[in-house]
Amino acid sequence: MLSNRIGVLSDSLTIAITTLARELKAQGKDILSFSAGEPDFGTPQVIRQAAIDAINEGNSGYTAVPGTPEVLKAIQTKLKRDNGLDYEVGDIITNVGAKHSLFNLFQALINDGDEVIIPAPYWVTYPEIVKYSGGVPVVIETDDASGFKVTPTQLKNAITAKTKVFILNIPSNPTGSVYTKKELEALAEVLKGTDVLVCSDEMYEKIIYDGLKFTSVASISDDMYQRTITINGLSKSVAMTGWRFGYMATPIKELTSVIKKLQSQSTSNINSITQKAAIPALLGEADADIEMMRQAFERRRNLGIDMFSKIKGLSVVKPSGAFYLYVNFKEIANDSVEFCKRLLADKGVATVPGIGFGTEGYFRFSFATDDESIIEGIKRIKDFVENYK
Repeated sequence: MLSNRIGVLSDSLTIAITTLARELKAQGKDILSFSAGEPDFGTPQVIRQAAIDAINEGNSGYTAVPGTPEVLKAIQTKLKRDNGLDYEVGDIITNVGAKHSLFNLFQALINDGDEVIIPAPYWVTYPEIVKYSGGVPVVIETDDASGFKVTPTQLKNAITAKTKVFILNIPSNPTGSVYTKKELEALAEVLKGTDVLVCSDEMYEKIIYDGLKFTSVASISDDMYQRTITINGLSKSVAMTGWRFGYMATPIKELTSVIKKLQSQSTSNINSITQKAAIPALLGEADADIEMMRQAFERRRNLGIDMFSKIKGLSVVKPSGAFYLYVNFKEIANDSVEFCKRLLADKGVATVPGIGFGTEGYFRFSFATDDESIIEGIKRIKDFVENYK
């Protein structure tokens, strides 16, 4: 009865674990969840007020499919100011979250058998959308030793005549790894002379630590600008996960044209109130809130790193961005699903198995929660590991 293509999709492990943790907590069980990729802060007041004003002013009608002129101009301004990227307003499309941006992109680009290079650990959705679109995920494995970063040699060896797209996620979900400008320049050199497009997911760009400077992939060179589709949104930077505001930008006119056509036949425009609310965030009016959240995340990262470093059998590469610790437990076991299931059942601690991100022997621990929960959660993990059999 069902279509063949729907059968290629797997459930999202992150959503599954988060949902289970919430259900157990609702049953009265003592659950600490570190599974969700969601800031624990509220949306800044300036954004909420813009939404309230939009409702009171009656901004409830359809808009143009890519977005209103005002929100597209605000995105254009943001990309120029923060990333040094010059896009025309017509190069930009708003979407129902960055996940929707990615879905539209791969539906528009991929033919059966096209290959998409995906570094692992990867965000759980990348290979699923590629497979659903008829493509073939080509996974490049990275590890702790490389800081979970792809090398130019690895990229070169992965490219074939069938390669269509190379996905980069900076900072990374789940590892928090951040490529330097020099590292991106080396990858860009490999791509010169090829027809490989780059999908750059920059959702966590504002959540970066240790004084590092974020470099947008498309800003590396004109060659990279011409081949890159920049994906971003406001879910993580200003705690707007449920508002569903994502966007994409690329100078490839043929591509933006067909994606607008696809979106016109699916969602049409995104929520009109969300578009209005996004404008102050894009124009920098919530920057103080962003910095407050960033500092809190950096403090929590340091707390988590310090505590995990004292647990025998566990190790973690210090992330330079995002709000996750990707914890290596290979000295203890190598079945991440079994490990995380037992951790939840025995200690009431919810984490996400590494296999969901394409690597075994790890779990993802989100520190987008309060200090007290982090301290208690890691104490429980320590006790669990010390008695693991």
